[in-house]
Amino acid sequence: MAQSSHQLWEDFFKRYCWEKILVLAKNYPEKRSLLVDFSDLERFDMELARELIDHPDNVLKHANEALRATDLPVDVDFINVHVRIIRLPERILVRELRSAHISKFIAVSGLIRKATEVRPKIVVAAFRCKRCDHVTLLPQVEGKYVEPFECENDVCGRKGPFQLVHEESEFIDAQKLRVQESPDDLRGGEQPQTLDVDVDDDLAGIVAPGDRVTISGILRSYQRSTQQGKSTFFDLILDGVSIEVEDKEFEDIEISKEEVEEILKLGQDRDIYKKVTLSIAPSIYGYEEVKEAMALQLFSGIPKNLPDGTRIRGDAHILLVGDPGVAKSQLLRYSVRLAPRGIYTSGKSSTSAGLTATAVKDEFGDGRWTLEAGALVLADMGLACVDELDKMEADDRSSMHEAMEQQTISIAKAGIMATLKSRCALLGAANPKFGRFDRYEPIAKQINMPPALLSRFDLIFILTDEPTVSRDTAIAEHILKAHYAGELASRRANIINSGISTDDITKAMEVIQPVIQADMLRKYIAFTKRNIFPIIQDDARKQLIDFYLSLRKQGEDPNSPVPVTARQLEALIRLAEASARVRLSNVITTEDTERVIRIVMASLKQVMTDPETGRLDADIINVGMGKSQRDRIKVLREIIRGLQDEYKGSAPMQDIITRADESGIKKDTVEDMIQKLKSAGEIIETSTERFRVV
Repeated sequence: MAQSSHQLWEDFFKRYCWEKILVLAKNYPEKRSLLVDFSDLERFDMELARELIDHPDNVLKHANEALRATDLPVDVDFINVHVRIIRLPERILVRELRSAHISKFIAVSGLIRKATEVRPKIVVAAFRCKRCDHVTLLPQVEGKYVEPFECENDVCGRKGPFQLVHEESEFIDAQKLRVQESPDDLRGGEQPQTLDVDVDDDLAGIVAPGDRVTISGILRSYQRSTQQGKSTFFDLILDGVSIEVEDKEFEDIEISKEEVEEILKLGQDRDIYKKVTLSIAPSIYGYEEVKEAMALQLFSGIPKNLPDGTRIRGDAHILLVGDPGVAKSQLLRYSVRLAPRGIYTSGKSSTSAGLTATAVKDEFGDGRWTLEAGALVLADMGLACVDELDKMEADDRSSMHEAMEQQTISIAKAGIMATLKSRCALLGAANPKFGRFDRYEPIAKQINMPPALLSRFDLIFILTDEPTVSRDTAIAEHILKAHYAGELASRRANIINSGISTDDITKAMEVIQPVIQADMLRKYIAFTKRNIFPIIQDDARKQLIDFYLSLRKQGEDPNSPVPVTARQLEALIRLAEASARVRLSNVITTEDTERVIRIVMASLKQVMTDPETGRLDADIINVGMGKSQRDRIKVLREIIRGLQDEYKGSAPMQDIITRADESGIKKDTVEDMIQKLKSAGEIIETSTERFRVV
């Protein structure tokens, strides 16, 4: 058996790490870590790798000593360097940690839930004897502060008192982290478990809440103390040796050579858009346009960092507003599965702190305030799906404004001022104000959400549930086929000799089988995000400008509403970039711009059409009231003011309705507008059905 020794490690460094050691020597002391790949160690000596897992303290001590003693060709002394082992083949889930793992070298993956501030920790304390001034150096181990028992000076030999000498003591940076299991590893309904991690020196301060990490280290156990004395129960703490920050934009998805070939072949397919659309939630019938928009959202545009420091988001935000039972939540759930970092949350049970971030009093450390990352921070570089947006509290909803446009979350709580990143696309779902759409009322009026939030969505789709024989028949058949396939699969799984073959199930599943499997589609999206960065062609750019100008032209007349704003133009560009990515193209052509103009127009017509004039009016979403409505309110206020002068007091309701009717405003509209003006504080009701302008 290979026994770990200095000589063995010196041989290993010379064979596998010499280049890295030279780079480290060049950057020392700014860089103080030598990263050693565990697979290299296995190749060098299998026994040494096994010994590292079983007896890490000993082996790492030898490794660090061997590295410090390395004979370098440059004049550098490695006094404070560390060997950090990365890429352990086996990662252990936090919930699977057992007593057998104590004092072993392990790797755990998860999300950084909390991180304390980086603070100095004393490693070697220098104590001066107050009687004879002799200085005693005492290493501080096990995290406990230990003072000398007696003075080391033979002449003195007293038991104190001692004073700590800061200048001669040795300190290193230290930080405590709390790692939570990744949401992907959880089964439904499970509470994610956490593990505390101690890191020091150059590992301190390199991660923030919300980062996905793999931390390798030695698992320690500490005895709990209770009021009755010491407990038989021990707490687990990971002594961090290395941190690998993962999942920075799809990087963790490994794609083999064969899969790359398959992806390139798919990209050449003329029907790729149709295939991708059919692969999104195939168990849900219809909604081709919505699914196409969701596909473009997953591929996303390109985030741009301009030379002047401005950042333009590349993620598209989509809102689905629909009647109950039109499968909105199912669409959201499916999107979360396809996104590399998908977080699903329901608005009813989410607070602003749960969505963004919160400052909490820390149980570990010494009661400092620390930041806890919320759903939008955890979904950084991925997709956040928020169901039941309309059921959220108004204050909680307003916290999403900054996260959607600037893609950051600013926190100023409990003395912590921080900006966290939330570079994620948002897919929201909401119900109409009264639970179901009223087909005789303007749609924008029935979306119970503030204009400031609505205007940040690139696309808003209205999903209505209107009975038609042909569509209902198709949906019913689709649902029953899906259930039948599920019934066959359950029967085969639970009953021996059921007589149902795999072919029967495959045949039944055909109707709900995605054209491109979910796993493959994920890799396809990852590949495009890594490798495809399209540039717009002149003719495509001209087409977008012409389309935008043709819509804006409608608003040149002072009496016409503003049809669209620059936000819609930005949405078009983002979606056109995503469209080019779908077919693995490095140029945006007119084919892409035509596709996105069709999708955006479908969305605009549903939401921004003024029902009275039939024209597009951006203010319906941006301000919450269209131009025609604003004009009517102006007329109504003038009527009330005129009647006030006539009556030398407040205006009666009946007279307001009569005068408004002469101006072409219907009775229902008048009553509705008076309620609005009253709630806005524009008019007051002086007595029953008598009003006065404020």
